[in-house]
Amino acid sequence: MAERILKLPFMVLLMGISSLLMFPVALVGTFMDESHAARVFFYGGVLFLILTILIAIAMEHNENRSVLRSHLLTLAGAWILLPLMLAVPFYEALRNTSFANAYFEMLSAFTTTGATLFDDPERLPMALHFWRSLVGWMGGFFVWVIAIAILAPLNLGGFEVTARSRLSQTGNYFNWIGREASPAKRLSHHAGKLAPVYGGITAALAVFLYISGENGFVAMCHAMAVLSTSGISPVGGLSGADSGFIGETLIFIFLFFAISRLTFAPETQKDSIARLIKDPEFRIGIALVITVPALLFLRHWWGALEFDDQENLPRAINALWGAAFTVLSFLTTTGFESQAWSEARGWSGLATPGLILMGLAMVGGGVATTAGGVKLLRVYALYKHGTQEMETLIQPSIVSGVGENTRHLGRQGAYMAWIFFMLMAVSIALISLGLSLTGLDFETSVVFAVSALSTTGPLASVAMTQPLSWAELSGMGQLISAIAMILGRMETLAVIALLNPDFWRR
Repeated sequence: MAERILKLPFMVLLMGISSLLMFPVALVGTFMDESHAARVFFYGGVLFLILTILIAIAMEHNENRSVLRSHLLTLAGAWILLPLMLAVPFYEALRNTSFANAYFEMLSAFTTTGATLFDDPERLPMALHFWRSLVGWMGGFFVWVIAIAILAPLNLGGFEVTARSRLSQTGNYFNWIGREASPAKRLSHHAGKLAPVYGGITAALAVFLYISGENGFVAMCHAMAVLSTSGISPVGGLSGADSGFIGETLIFIFLFFAISRLTFAPETQKDSIARLIKDPEFRIGIALVITVPALLFLRHWWGALEFDDQENLPRAINALWGAAFTVLSFLTTTGFESQAWSEARGWSGLATPGLILMGLAMVGGGVATTAGGVKLLRVYALYKHGTQEMETLIQPSIVSGVGENTRHLGRQGAYMAWIFFMLMAVSIALISLGLSLTGLDFETSVVFAVSALSTTGPLASVAMTQPLSWAELSGMGQLISAIAMILGRMETLAVIALLNPDFWRR
């Protein structure tokens, strides 16, 4: 029976998993005395589960000749079509919004963007808050799995930086994939390895937050938001949390799982500490978390700011902590603000360091993590290339880099990283242009474009002096932002692979 299920297209398996996840939401609605939402999710789970079984029966003997095509179409189908199913119970349970808004909300959650059209958390029932958190958590786990099962073998998603051959030279490997197991079986195999890790880390954070004084429901939602880097909160962020500084400290520690895959990968547990210390992504992440808050902290004196409490040590420590937490949160594209962030802004004398937060979100976290953005490994590849070029200018006969891997990272790897940077820059320009045509000004369009492409939805509310709201977007603006979210999560190199004519030839 299990083998027959694993032979099904992975899109069908995702539909089945999504259907089963509706039943826990029905239970939450029952416990929260939200009978209408509970009925909607229970009936929706039954209906979509029956529909999934019928589709599975119809496609049981359907074999896709091109496994590569099946892999990439699974990604596109998951992020485009699956939110349609996820939006149905959301739309029926809320009853006072359009289906387009419900689709935007589910797409934002599943891509771990966390952008919401409902600025007032009290407008949504607790069951829908839990559904958003659960969908975002499922989307984060989906990113973990596909990064190893699909993107790594295809040299995409940041793995092209360390690959020994360029994407145009990987045809032999594609043929090797064709002789391997079905996409569903490959994905299920990696999902079985990663599910205990992902679920265990989430449960651990939820328990720690609950012990620190947080409400049990909020602790569960925030734990799922941190591990998936979706930033989805039923209380409007950490400002509405009860755990205070201890809760922020716990979240700060668990955010490092989005900096480097070595922090959680099962196959790297041997000598994991030594490998993590040497990991370039982890080291760059630590450097940014130390450097950027330090600069904001020191600007208090560089800006010649005059306060009566310049010698107030508790206020200085509070400002430094607020900056460090917020920097790490936006670097991992989570988007949680520290409760001391306003203190950090006042200490630095900046109304809102939006450009810094936008830059951090664009850099993003580690490869094969739930974080979005450009990825730290690509930044490191460009850094190595720059240092090698400067060494060559000083000593033209020098052989830069120690070892073949280092030389490859600073040359071919930097070449692929630069291509991705250019594609990201073009994407930002096109999305900003599209949003500006809907009537938005230049700055607003750029903020929304960066927020969507980096999958950091909360960035829009903190990047400018006046908070921006996703609800202000028109219907066309929501459509453009939705495309940007899909493009930011799927990444442009995978989209270009889908547009390749050779991809569609038999």
